[in-house]
Order: sequence, then structure tokens, then C-alpha cells
Amino acid sequence: MLFPVSALGERHVGTGEYRGMEFFHVNARTIVNKVPASSKMPFDYTINAYRGCSHACTYCFARPTHSYLGLDSGVDFEHKIVVKVNAVEKVRAELRSPRWQGDHIAMGTNTDPYQKAEGKYHLTQGIVRVLAEAGNPFSLLTKSTLVLRDLALLTEAACRTRVSVALSIGTMDREVWRLTEPGTPPPEKRLEAVARLNEAGVRCGVLIAPVLPGLSDSDEQVRAVAKACLEAGAVSVTPVALHLRPGVREHYLKWLSEVRPDLMALHAERFKKGSYQPRADQQRISELVRSVGRPTGWHPSGWRRVTAKAPTTAEDREDSSLKASVAPAAQAAERRRGRVEALQLRPSTEQLRLL
Repeated sequence: MLFPVSALGERHVGTGEYRGMEFFHVNARTIVNKVPASSKMPFDYTINAYRGCSHACTYCFARPTHSYLGLDSGVDFEHKIVVKVNAVEKVRAELRSPRWQGDHIAMGTNTDPYQKAEGKYHLTQGIVRVLAEAGNPFSLLTKSTLVLRDLALLTEAACRTRVSVALSIGTMDREVWRLTEPGTPPPEKRLEAVARLNEAGVRCGVLIAPVLPGLSDSDEQVRAVAKACLEAGAVSVTPVALHLRPGVREHYLKWLSEVRPDLMALHAERFKKGSYQPRADQQRISELVRSVGRPTGWHPSGWRRVTAKAPTTAEDREDSSLKASVAPAAQAAERRRGRVEALQLRPSTEQLRLL
């Protein structure tokens, strides 16, 4: 426990559409977080304006972080949200530091930046605005269509710096969606968001994540979501098989034993050697996505769409113009964008742990 719940900060009880929720206002000492040096992530910094998440995804990897606050990883994680109310001001101050080099910043690496609380506090919106004004590259990972509220802001940001968004869509099966992600928008709505973002010039891909054993991993289910992603114009499609690390494992298996006890034996077999499923099961899912992509002009790896490009495209020319106009710190980040692109192209083991 980092500190007792009584020390969390000012407590606000939700009303109206936020009824049943509690919000704890805290002032963060820092907001741009350095990724540990041992990490293999393609970015070095993250921002998380919230802790806890109302999406209530049964498998969420971030659930154990609530225990550090003296809260439980079940109901408390879903209904007691820590809000870093000074996040926007802290981002502005930290980006102005002479030590800041304009590195790529990832959002959505802990809890969803566009979860329900964002409709009340607008912290992600403010952070995106500050990053855009600074010309600082960033990416967003979300399950929420609330991202479309900021479509104009994200479009403007994409004209100033490198911006990418990824929507997490694990299945098109509405029964599975309702069972496992009760607080998220329907998958069809998320696909509409993917299409609208790309149409507006904001690069948006999809993480088919996580694919759940016995629930959403049949050949037909995986092909269906991959096909829907391609039709929506996703610039990347990355399948991620469910993994269960300590803390998440106990919560998920307890839930599964109550709603689908018939799947307990399957999970015992799949996870008998640790947090990850056997490589063969992960490869099967990846191959299913690749099989959908090949006939439609996707790269055989299944990770990204490939289009023929002249040596210098309009995008390249725009990048050159951008480099000449943005702040030196942002220029340094642009030179490292190849590392950032890896986030969408081919996820590392460390990335999968974050997801």
C-alpha cells in the first residue's frame, strides 16, 4: 500500500450519470512518467491522468495497481477513480523544462484516458491540447468512442506532430462484449471511431485485444473482427492473446468460475506454465488475422497495411516542413519516430505485458 485510502485526497461522490462512482482528487507531483530503463517499449514516457477504470473489463491488467492505494482490484477499481486534477498544468510545466527533449509520450498504458471520468474532468482533452501546442508526438490507446469528442483537436495535433490512436476491439461477438467489457461502447461503435479518425487524417489502428480462450478465440470470431477492422480502414491490426499475470489472474479466474465454470479446465491447461498461453495458441490467432489480410493487400505479417510509395510523398514533404518549423525538442522526437512506429507494427513481449 502506498498510503491509506483516507489519504487519497478530496472525495467526490458521483451524481447523475456518474451515480455509484467516487472520485478522489489528488495533485500529482509529476505527470510525465519515465518508463524503466529495462523496458523494451518503443517509447520512454507515459502519462496517466486517472487510476482505476469504469470500463470494468474483467481481464484488465491494471487492476492490481489499486491495491497499492489500499483499494481492492474488483469493485473499487471500477467505481473508485483517482483523478489527478492538476494533470494539465503539470504537463505544460514539465514540457517547458529545458531538460525535456520532446520524446514520444504514450497515453492509455495503465487505464483508459477516455474512460467515463474523462467526460466529467476533460483531463485527456487538456493534455492533448498542450501536447499539440508544444508539437510533442504522442499516441493514445482506448476502448472508448469518447475519443471522437476530440476529433478536431486530434486532427489539428496531427498537422503539428506525429499522432497515432489505437482502439482496442477484442471481439465482434456482442454477447462476449457484454459479459467481459460491460462499461465499454459496443464494438461496432468503436469501429466507426476507427473509420472517422482515419478519414480525418489521424492515424488509427486496432488492437484485437485480448482474445479470450473459449470465449472469443474461435476461427470464425477472430476472422470476423479482423475483417471488420480492415473494412473500417485501420492502419494496423495487432492481435493479442489473453495473458494473466499475478493479481489479474486471481480476479479473472474467480469471475470465470462464476459465469463460465465450463471453461476452467481449458484455462488451467492454457496457463499451467505461467502468465502466457503456449506459443502455438498465440501463433494460431496471429495466423488467422494474417489469413484475412493477405487477399486484401495487407502485408503477410498481418500487422500493417502496405501501400506503394514514391521515395518522397506528400506526407514526407509535410514531415520535412514540420521539422523545419517545430521546436528543437520536437525535432529530436521526430528523428526517433521509427521507434514509435514499432508500437503499431510489431508488438514486443514488453508491450504485451502493458496491454
